Parts: sequence; C-alpha cells; structure tokens
Amino acid sequence: MPRVMWFELNADDPKRAMDFYQKIFGWTFEKYGNQEYWLAKTGEKDEQGIDGAIQPRRTKDASVVNKITVKSIDESIKKIEKNGGKVVVPKMEIVMMGTLAIFVDSEGNMHGIMQPVPQPKK
Repeated sequence: MPRVMWFELNADDPKRAMDFYQKIFGWTFEKYGNQEYWLAKTGEKDEQGIDGAIQPRRTKDASVVNKITVKSIDESIKKIEKNGGKVVVPKMEIVMMGTLAIFVDSEGNMHGIMQPVPQPKK
C-alpha cells in the first residue's frame, strides 16, 4: 500500500520554521543546492518515520498536515506553546492508538502530534 515518504513544509520565514522544529523535535537541516530548500532530518535510518524539507511558501494557502510521533505529548505541547506555536485541537485519546493533539506551527501550518500506546514486546 502506498505510504507517505516525504514532506515539504511551507514557511513564510524558513529560518524561523527550522528553529521551531529544531527546538521542539531536535530535527536538523541542511541547505540543498542553490535554491531556498532545506532538507529536514527527523531521525536515524533505523527509526520509523520519514524525512522531508522546508521551503518558502509558494502560495498563500500552501500547508501540510503530518502526524509526528512524540514520547510525551504534554512536554511537546509545552514546547510548542513556548516557541510560537498554538494547540488548536486539545489532546484526546484515540482508542488503541495513543494520545493526539493538533497544533499550528510558527508559520501557520497545521500538524498533529501523537504519543502512541506502548506496544507489547514480542
């Protein structure tokens, strides 16, 4: 089945957006080529998840909604609010999945954060 394999976040101020995601999730960024496009490393190769990029907003309404796995939803919410983001849907339990909240980042993009339910060891 097809899966999300990349993301592009649109930003009015890419440097501010990179600072936001670095402070909250520890993501790192590297400029790509001669264009205004920064590769986003969100984890290590052996970890579940995808990498992506940040770019200048190309249209007024350009946005993306991703779900980002976090260890502590409460700590992540505190970091989001401290760094210019806003929770727009308070945390809620998703049965057998985990706890989800939706936030708007420093650039007005909407995302979800999910603290998964611990899975039993096999």
